[in-house]
Amino acid sequence: MAFNFQKNNNIIWDVNEELLIKADSKTPKLYKKEIIPTAIVKVVADEKFVGGYGTKQVDELSELDNHLLGKGEKFILDLGNHYVGNFSIDIASIGSPMDAPLYLKLRFAEIPAELEFNTDEYEGWLSKSWIQEEFVHLDVLPATLSLPRRYSCRYIEIEVIDSSPKWKAKFSTPVFRARTSANRENLKDLQVQDHTLKQIYDVSVKTLEDCMQLVYEDGPKRDRRMWIGDLRLQALANYSTFQDKDLVERSLYLFAGMRTDSGKIPANVFIAPSNTPDDTFLFEYSLNFTTILSEYYDEFKNINLIKELYSVSKDSIDLAITYIDDEGRFVEDESWPIFCDWSSNFDKTTAGQAMVIFTLKKFIRLAQVVNDSEIDKYQAVLDKMVVFSQSNLFDKDLSLFVVEKNNEINVASQVWMVIAGVMSCEENKLIMQTTIDKLFPISGIATPYMYHHINEALFIAGLKGEGEQFMKEYWGKMIKMGADTFWEAFAPEDPTYSPYNSPAINSYCHAWSCTPAYLIDKYILNN
Repeated sequence: MAFNFQKNNNIIWDVNEELLIKADSKTPKLYKKEIIPTAIVKVVADEKFVGGYGTKQVDELSELDNHLLGKGEKFILDLGNHYVGNFSIDIASIGSPMDAPLYLKLRFAEIPAELEFNTDEYEGWLSKSWIQEEFVHLDVLPATLSLPRRYSCRYIEIEVIDSSPKWKAKFSTPVFRARTSANRENLKDLQVQDHTLKQIYDVSVKTLEDCMQLVYEDGPKRDRRMWIGDLRLQALANYSTFQDKDLVERSLYLFAGMRTDSGKIPANVFIAPSNTPDDTFLFEYSLNFTTILSEYYDEFKNINLIKELYSVSKDSIDLAITYIDDEGRFVEDESWPIFCDWSSNFDKTTAGQAMVIFTLKKFIRLAQVVNDSEIDKYQAVLDKMVVFSQSNLFDKDLSLFVVEKNNEINVASQVWMVIAGVMSCEENKLIMQTTIDKLFPISGIATPYMYHHINEALFIAGLKGEGEQFMKEYWGKMIKMGADTFWEAFAPEDPTYSPYNSPAINSYCHAWSCTPAYLIDKYILNN
């Protein structure tokens, strides 16, 4: 596990109510749609699909009236695709008078394998309360069961735990009220001719759509809040799809309005019951504020917002560069760790060095926009870091970057140095070709978050064909394994991998996996 719960109780928060009011003024409209299940299905063993289970249709929805349930009986509704929203269903009793309450268990699943998991056996380190299951007693029928909680799912299993042998429960009119703040009328018209890429693009769009709620959620099943690492990738995908300017601005205002007195930006924020920063901090996540702001400017050229939030960016950069020593070396602090990927099987300091370089370049771009008189100060830090990286971290004989303390060679180091543009275009191409030759096939990388950066580095290095194939093999494999939306964690060498010690708690619709839409738009269709 590469992450520990942080409890930072002595934080002094610098809350800017004016910025939070602006954030709330950009709260989006939710578009709602009633989804009627497409069929009644059962879960069947099928090794082709994630977790080893798929589904088989057992009836048309029109036959639901005939599925009368007594004790221990159940059925599964298939919505036909993944959605986020609320569920209701009408229930009546058939037979003798209702002489006992109806006791139901309902489960909501993003993939079929979730319905085969015995939740009593869950021993993961995240709270079991995230598992989407409900236990309901109904004393009087007929009734409409309208569940107040929001779910993220494709499959809905309804089971009678107990009732009475004298009567059975009859179900009708199931409705799932889906919601999203993504407006499909604004969806960018991309003509993707390649069949596999078109599938990947469509699932990417669906993933982003279901994560776009009142904020850019990282996952609508779990954690249902806004993490700034996910936000950066969602914003990029948004520019290539829904082009929602206001939701990006709302996100920037929320993070800018809730930071520490030292300028540190939290890794994530909550909006319910009120706007609240989490006491979790990740080094490069704080840097992401500057990157998002710079990329927002590149997309919309809104100089007023840049001027308004520039000081927030500058404060976070000033804090970050205190972790750069006199030689230009990034010195990681365990109390403010780098995330990079869920995997803890590789050293992240060289990647962290590149992340700071990448962000400094983005910041200097903003500094030029606002005519900051201190640009030279930041340029000097950047130059020193680049020289150190080229002189001390790059092995010319191997054409690869190493970790200084132990000469470790890992994929993340190469990828982030290429993204940061530390070497020339020709050298970047050689680095990534060498990475393919010596470090592929990839193992020990656990998330589409890191796979995105690997994929982008291939494109940046000019390896378009390799980048396209990489996308097809990774995201395309998820589709072959049944993905309606792309997942939080996927290690091809271990499809059951979970960072939480149980796939039952994994999110199978997750923001940081939506970026193929952006990659296809920027590097395949426009190159």
